[in-house]
Amino acid sequence: MPSERATGTGFADRGDDIGEPDFEAIQQSPEFKLLRRRLLWFIFPMSAFFLCWYMTFVLFSAYDHDFMSRKLFGAVNTGTVFGLLQFVTTMAIVLTYRRFARKKLDPQVDTIHELAGVGKE
Repeated sequence: MPSERATGTGFADRGDDIGEPDFEAIQQSPEFKLLRRRLLWFIFPMSAFFLCWYMTFVLFSAYDHDFMSRKLFGAVNTGTVFGLLQFVTTMAIVLTYRRFARKKLDPQVDTIHELAGVGKE
């Protein structure tokens, strides 16, 4: 089997008349497991970071009114800045994920597609 993977025909045929990839073999392959591991190593820490940041905002909003209502300039207070930073953080996470996916996930997906014979016309 290792020689099949090296030539790019590892999952291309299930042996039936449909000609679809063997999805169970793909799921059990080391290439797919590496893809899942890379994805999870990004998603869990980033989700934990954002949840902690969001809960900090919520807890300050609920329990520290003096801090959140402190005027910074004009009509802008700390609560407003924290609220707007939620949007900034969300966009930063999206852009970070996009970069991560382009560098780490997309090449692995391309490898799996090649092994599965997907996209060959």
